[in-house]
Amino acid sequence: MMAPPARDWLDPLRRALDASPAPVTFFFRDDDVGWSDDRLFTLLDLFARYGLPIDLAVIPAELGPALARRLERTVSDSGDRVTVHQHGFAHVNHEHEGRKCEFGHARPGLDQRGDIERGRQRLRHLLGPLVRPIFTPPWNRCTAETARCLVDLDFRVLSRDVSAVPLNQAGLAEVSIRLDWHAHRRGVRLSPNEWGEALARVVSTTEPVGIMFHHAVIDEAEHEALRQLLGVLAGHHHARSAGIMALARDEAVGKAH
Repeated sequence: MMAPPARDWLDPLRRALDASPAPVTFFFRDDDVGWSDDRLFTLLDLFARYGLPIDLAVIPAELGPALARRLERTVSDSGDRVTVHQHGFAHVNHEHEGRKCEFGHARPGLDQRGDIERGRQRLRHLLGPLVRPIFTPPWNRCTAETARCLVDLDFRVLSRDVSAVPLNQAGLAEVSIRLDWHAHRRGVRLSPNEWGEALARVVSTTEPVGIMFHHAVIDEAEHEALRQLLGVLAGHHHARSAGIMALARDEAVGKAH
């Protein structure tokens, strides 16, 4: 649980945006769709309130018909503000040691490809053409073999954490998260004041600022802090927002020039 926000915790962000010589682009990714549906739609209501876009990473094995129908209505009614894409297959760890990973070195390429393809088929069956060609691996981890499988299966974008080593796979753009709303330092959740400072630091970079959420662990006490953050980002003249696909297209155009 995040500590209650102080009134001025977002002042560092406001100052950084005020001082920025150009608009700063933000994007938002929510992982683990398929779990905790009520909390998911509470988060989506908050984003709708401020008219901000959000990319939803959906676990194929956890998506049932009832949730799919609700998502279909939400995405269709949002006018591209809310999008859905694939989040692994079952969000299951296959590594025998080390950090958790569904698409890691313990699995040969054929096994990885099989799960990715089965997941895509399930999402397409339940959500049809609404599914974007984006892949977010569980725990933000995958291998170069995963990237090759993704290109073979016509995915266009890989979204992980900025700390991940770029895979540099031709035909696969990488749009990385820079901040985790649930980040810890030495086992303790970042306070709102620490979050304000972290936001100010990333605003000073030239890269888009991606913020990752896990709706399943956002409780009511955190919603006030998130509401305040979205209010600043929706209202500041130097804050822009975009979806992952739009950022991938911008990256491709930039490389072409």
